[in-house]
Amino acid sequence: MADTDTASDNIYDLFRSRFPADRSRPFVETDDGRVVTYGDLDTLVGRYARLLSDLGLKKGDRVAVQVEKSVENIVLYLATVRAGGVFLPLNPAYTKAEVEYFLTDAEPHVFVAKPETAEGLRETADKAKVAHLLTLGTKGDGTLPERAAGLDPDFATVLASADDLAAILYTSGTTGRSKGAMMSHRNLSSNALTLHQYWGFQPNDVLLHALPIFHTHGLFVATNCMLLNGTSMLFLSKFDADQVLKLMPRATVMMGVPTFYTRLLAHPGLTKEATAHMRLFISGSAPLLADTHKEFSARTGHAILERYGMTETGMLTSNPLNGDRIPGTVGFPLPEVSVRVVDPETGRELGTDEIGIIEVKGPNVFSGYWRMPEKTRQEIKPDGFFITGDVGKIDARGYVHIVGRAKDLIISGGFNVYPKEVETVIDGIDGVVESAVVGVPHPDFGEAVTAVVLRKPGVIAPDEAAVIAVCKQQLANFKVPKRVFFVDELPRNTMGKVQKNLLRDAHKDLFTGAKAP
Repeated sequence: MADTDTASDNIYDLFRSRFPADRSRPFVETDDGRVVTYGDLDTLVGRYARLLSDLGLKKGDRVAVQVEKSVENIVLYLATVRAGGVFLPLNPAYTKAEVEYFLTDAEPHVFVAKPETAEGLRETADKAKVAHLLTLGTKGDGTLPERAAGLDPDFATVLASADDLAAILYTSGTTGRSKGAMMSHRNLSSNALTLHQYWGFQPNDVLLHALPIFHTHGLFVATNCMLLNGTSMLFLSKFDADQVLKLMPRATVMMGVPTFYTRLLAHPGLTKEATAHMRLFISGSAPLLADTHKEFSARTGHAILERYGMTETGMLTSNPLNGDRIPGTVGFPLPEVSVRVVDPETGRELGTDEIGIIEVKGPNVFSGYWRMPEKTRQEIKPDGFFITGDVGKIDARGYVHIVGRAKDLIISGGFNVYPKEVETVIDGIDGVVESAVVGVPHPDFGEAVTAVVLRKPGVIAPDEAAVIAVCKQQLANFKVPKRVFFVDELPRNTMGKVQKNLLRDAHKDLFTGAKAP
């Protein structure tokens, strides 16, 4: 829809239309007992939006944000889109050098940093020609809320078309430099509306929110769904199993990464009684082990709903709210989302249970990478399908299965080895918590299948020979690991995904005899 004098597709207008009639109803309750009502939220968003406008923010200008999780961080996101800006959340763990890249690439008009890091980043911001550097702390402190206090909250939302940018989300950049995925108002609103309906949100739902909010999951999935629902969130600064279990009697929905569920399973307080008030547990951002799914169901009576999404697309598939939530699958394509599996060499669409590259299309799929037209053309096909880089299949019932990332594919002796297939066998061995399978250079095979295994503490666990023996019983010889290593923990990113690039680097000289520099 084009801009007019009477209509706008600004996502804030959509959220505001779903706010409860009684604005005294709570939107957020923080872990220190602070309550922010929907009336408070609208006032704060209006004041922040007015400040951004007074600072000269124009439609399409970027607001880069590297702060810790807080209610004010969400207010800033909403104020940015309300003022016509483009929200650019950054992981608080990024280093000064990483922040310099993002600021230089995105050229934000405003950069909001933590009070304790702002001075150290001032030179970086000046170098990137950032017009305004503000600060925001976790307790509503900082120059941003200070300057917004007392401003007129009656701010006219800037008109926006559905295709106008609302956010730029940078990919993790484990291979090459990070790419900024451009998300429009339509991308965000369509996905939020679909998820809100698909997951059956109810008028009394309360979300237990323990996710970070610099990422799609915690910000655009969890928070957007609750804004559409007009109900409240129990807002934790971080995941803590004791605290989560204590709050479950007051909540109905939790969205988490697999690590949340493994930590809850390690807690003796996780019982059917403890989770009796909960309606729905959702998992994403990293693969959920089938054993975790089964054990959680046995302990609580709840089948975790696993879904699949990406930075560039929001959510793509989900196990059903009503129906079989099958461990090891990510469910069906969401309404209005098309998913196909293609041969990576020919582009031919593959049939049932054939493994290939997953491609997707829908109103949720991003418009391209910020200032990377060539990369955009490489990854978004002329027919609008986005090449996800994920390897998977669709079974006879229509469930989507993720086998791994294309970049993680191992080619050993000319044969393709999908790590997930090997990991599934190893994960099924008694005494194994989880495994990660990677390919490392080998003088004869090109790449050698190598497994890194996390064993269960306090039980009789397998050794290298035992793991290899089980694999030989269940897998073709070219898929069997040449070596197996055991670790106390697997390297993960903030959202719980195993960082296989670090494992490959750690073992890259295993078979070559080369010495690390």
